[in-house]
Amino acid sequence: MWLFYPETLILLIPAFLLAIYAQYRVRSAYAKYLQVPTQRRITAREAAEYILRNAGVQDVAIETIRQPLGDHYDPRRKRLRLSAPESTSVAAVGVAAHEAGHALQHAQGYAPLALRSAVVPLAMFGSQLAFPLFFLGLIFQTASLVNIGIILFSAAVLFTLVTLPVEFNASRRALHSLRALGLVTEGEISGVREVLTAAALTYVASAAMAVAQLLGMLMIAGNRRR
Repeated sequence: MWLFYPETLILLIPAFLLAIYAQYRVRSAYAKYLQVPTQRRITAREAAEYILRNAGVQDVAIETIRQPLGDHYDPRRKRLRLSAPESTSVAAVGVAAHEAGHALQHAQGYAPLALRSAVVPLAMFGSQLAFPLFFLGLIFQTASLVNIGIILFSAAVLFTLVTLPVEFNASRRALHSLRALGLVTEGEISGVREVLTAAALTYVASAAMAVAQLLGMLMIAGNRRR
């Protein structure tokens, strides 16, 4: 749909290329360190359990999810889901520690995580309706629909921006926990950092794409008013 508005491509193309690069980085880093076992041969599940137990968090269940790189923490159900829980690789242990970091955020009332959870329903609603309303407004020259579309999509953009500190903080917690608890060696920490940095880049790319789309909407709306 953006092809009908070439003036927005200067914003979208760099964000799109960043997204492609981020996906390449995370997949290549994960594949590389999935082949490197930790010296202690600790599994991803054990690493997450150790981190949670050490922090006094005992009400989080760890489950298996059949989706590569689908690892996540569900704060509503207090479920930590891992795609490779029995793997002893640097990649799997690092990702498990990152997700355990989210569970620690939840347990300790980390404000950005609470804000992100609160924004989720509005962001999902906004991302589904924003573009249809925006382009219907353009077609029928209805400024109110255009504005509502922009406002709704702004909620989705807010979600991507709030996600950044949440993800960065979870990675810092993961690295600190793995080092402090001696779950990985100093040499393996660099591999964990490479995997988590690559994963963080995907969130940066997602935020950049969302901001570029919002700016494109504002640019199109401004041009139509003139």
